[in-house]
Amino acid sequence: MLKSMFKATVAAVAGLVIATSSMADWTPPGPIKLLIAFRAGGGADTQARLIAEELEASLGWKFIPEQVTGKGGVNLLKALSGMPNDGTAIGMAVTESLGYNLRSANAGLTAADFTGLSTTAGFQLAIVGRTADGWKTMHDVIAAAKEGKDIRFGSMSPRLADMAYLMEEANGVQFNVVAYKGGKAVLDAINAGDVDVGFVAGPQGKGVAAGDLVELASALSKPLNATPDAPLMSDLGVDFDADGYFVFVGPKGMPAEAQEAFGEAIASVVSNPDLKVTKIINKVFGGATTIQGTELDQLLQDGYEGAGALMEAVNQ
Repeated sequence: MLKSMFKATVAAVAGLVIATSSMADWTPPGPIKLLIAFRAGGGADTQARLIAEELEASLGWKFIPEQVTGKGGVNLLKALSGMPNDGTAIGMAVTESLGYNLRSANAGLTAADFTGLSTTAGFQLAIVGRTADGWKTMHDVIAAAKEGKDIRFGSMSPRLADMAYLMEEANGVQFNVVAYKGGKAVLDAINAGDVDVGFVAGPQGKGVAAGDLVELASALSKPLNATPDAPLMSDLGVDFDADGYFVFVGPKGMPAEAQEAFGEAIASVVSNPDLKVTKIINKVFGGATTIQGTELDQLLQDGYEGAGALMEAVNQ
């Protein structure tokens, strides 16, 4: 139910040069304001800025980065929606911003009010716990909850909190869900013992590799790279997943040639293994995932509609 109906293209092309016909045929009419939905200095902000730097060096396009944070990317989307659609304003957020977050904000906007340009990477989103606690999978955690243990569950977004609630309902248990701002904060809380388990979207990799942390379940529609045998949400009675991607978008109605040029240019950068940004994406997020054009527009629309179904399931 509500599984992705597209095939993501994972690119890994060495020495790829940005020289396609669509990019040669289109040039932005002025400097490009790049809105970034993430705090300055963080990994996502760094990713956005490095991509912009590579495009400046390769194509001569001028970018003006600007942080527009808050409300899970909705503040960025509200600002971007009022900007010119001629290619001089784009934004980087996550697909959840255009789905659950936008829908729950009642901002008078939908995913259809934006032009999809390209994704850059997905997330290794997992329910993570400490190896020392002895739990192998989320089934063990649920069994402990049924025996009366108070399970403190870290969540970094309302969407994930809803999924934790549906897991409770499906398994006849109750978690003490604690809200945090960002997966790194959840991971810090797990390591500190402030919560027992929590949703984390990639920073857990080092701890998992070291044996200090365990991925108890995949929050995705597919197995995790590091722990492919971990149960999926469907194995835990939840008919929804938390698939998501970093994504560049523009205002509604961008010219097709601009949409294509941005999409191809961004995908070329994040698929070049010689670049610093690609090495970061490979290390933290398991490799580049580039979805563009009408396929991306459909993905964003499906995410918006799927958010409505998730909210309805929680409120039944």
